[in-house]
Amino acid sequence: MLKRYVVKNPNTNPLNRNLFIWLFIVLFGLFIFNIYYKPKKAYDMVIFSDFIEAVQSNNIISVTIQGKNIIGTYKNGKEFKSYAADDPELVKMLREHGIRINAKPEEDSGMWQNIFISWFPMLLLIAVWIFFMRQMQSGGGKAMAFGKSKARLFTNKDNKVTFQDVAGVEEAKEELEEVIEFLVDPKKFTKLGGRIPKGVLLVGPPGTGKTLLARAIAGEANVPFFSISGSDFVEMFVGVGASRVRDLFNQGKKSAPCIIFIDEIDAVGRHRGAGLGGGHDEREQTLNQLLVEMDGFESNEGVIVMSATNRPDVLDPALLRPGRFDRQIVVSTPDVKGRELILGIHTRKTVLAKNVDLSIIARGTPGFSGADLANLVNEAALMAARRGKKEIEMDDFEHAKDKVLMGVERRSMIIPVQERKNAAYHEAGHTLVAKMLPNADPIHKVTIIPRGRALGITQQLPIDERHTYSKEYLLDNITILLGGRVAEELVLNHMTTGAGNDIERATAIVRKMVCEWGMSEKLGPLNYGKNEEHIFLGREIGRNRDFSEDTAQEIDQELRKIITDCYNRAKGIIVNNMDTLHALANALLEKESLDGLEIDKIIGEINNEAGDSALQ
Repeated sequence: MLKRYVVKNPNTNPLNRNLFIWLFIVLFGLFIFNIYYKPKKAYDMVIFSDFIEAVQSNNIISVTIQGKNIIGTYKNGKEFKSYAADDPELVKMLREHGIRINAKPEEDSGMWQNIFISWFPMLLLIAVWIFFMRQMQSGGGKAMAFGKSKARLFTNKDNKVTFQDVAGVEEAKEELEEVIEFLVDPKKFTKLGGRIPKGVLLVGPPGTGKTLLARAIAGEANVPFFSISGSDFVEMFVGVGASRVRDLFNQGKKSAPCIIFIDEIDAVGRHRGAGLGGGHDEREQTLNQLLVEMDGFESNEGVIVMSATNRPDVLDPALLRPGRFDRQIVVSTPDVKGRELILGIHTRKTVLAKNVDLSIIARGTPGFSGADLANLVNEAALMAARRGKKEIEMDDFEHAKDKVLMGVERRSMIIPVQERKNAAYHEAGHTLVAKMLPNADPIHKVTIIPRGRALGITQQLPIDERHTYSKEYLLDNITILLGGRVAEELVLNHMTTGAGNDIERATAIVRKMVCEWGMSEKLGPLNYGKNEEHIFLGREIGRNRDFSEDTAQEIDQELRKIITDCYNRAKGIIVNNMDTLHALANALLEKESLDGLEIDKIIGEINNEAGDSALQ
């Protein structure tokens, strides 16, 4: 096991920064309050007529006139306040009675108060703008820091995933362990003339564990590990992506040796010159900067770039060449052994019953990715908890597998009797044809309980892993798909829309056999029609007609011929085994679901009865 390296996050605690800001605001408010707050002295209010009467009776010593306010003192020393009217004879009357007069100008708000009032709207706008920019850039740092990288520096405290938590991709783990060892002890490789790889690209279908492998590297590596998503480079402002790439690699150079992980790199690494956005497209500028940083005039020794994608076909060729991404590690779907190991990891924290055999579950889940298996275990745990069990039993895994493969049962859906009968014969037709063909996958389960968007489902699971498909296997599959429609026609004498998806899938297989895989004897081993794919749209839009009209007619004739032959083949199987079809349909109407053993038992009983009749 490699040593682990704990890196302290250089970013300061945002809570401390917020406390400092609020403390400053409170102190500033207290300062303003102390400047402008003046405690007002309490006076006895006297109406103006009483004030005149007191003057004439010589009961007042002095008065202070401030605007229209009069503050005076009685002979007994008590102070009062009154509001004066516009009386031009008031001062003359006060002088005649020998009252001491003091005059003051009207109260002024003060210089600081005037400045504050005049600048308050501007200060308010500045405060709102700063708050808005902080909210906009809360994930990326300070205001106006658009060009700063959003990469996160992982530490062992942040990440608890190690290579022990990854299974089913042993070859990929070996490659990545070698990269980490290269960073730990580079002299072991450089003394023989080797150089450290500059880039590692993880390629594989969704859910196979590419990002999990990167998290395991962050937990195992004894070097700093920066993680960022490809979409983090793209912003609404032009030039931000290239600036963030520069800032990211500057951080990497300062922390070298280190690893930079870019998840979903196809967000910025798509093929240039797609005709969308012109030469100054923001993604192209970001990609150009990434190409320069990975292998340009300036050397980035000690900085290894790791990336993950499930669309390597859309990446720019300049990004995939040696010197940038030196290694492409394929993270494929696991085999039987890998699935068993993955199930063992995901069931560590679950309570399993003694009858649970993970090897049987692994054999019954061909084509499942790591994410699918994690979902399967979770669904089984939820199923057991819903039933009030204390342990997860094998039956819970079977129900969870059916739910994942075929969808949730919709038992509350009301189906008319005729449609239910039609679904039973349709699925019985699929099942019968599949059991009679030599190259077909075994039947796992057939049901007429609505699941997902289907009224009935016939589920097949292969015994072994399949990586290539023979022509005979494909023709048998097409025949099975057409078996449902044939059963409807022969028994119920009508056609329904229930076979729509079967016909669509059968047509797609035949078209690929003729146009892509060269399996037509008439047209030969040629590829007809190239897929047109827009790089930035990321999906096939159509096929380019690179053949003549005569060839197009021959293709249509060949498609129709193969479909018709498979249809007649399915028809012959069902006609010769009509008793078995009725028995399967009646069993489905009675039990609603049949597994592989029950189907074999029904077919065996019919064959035995036919044998006895032949002997008699």
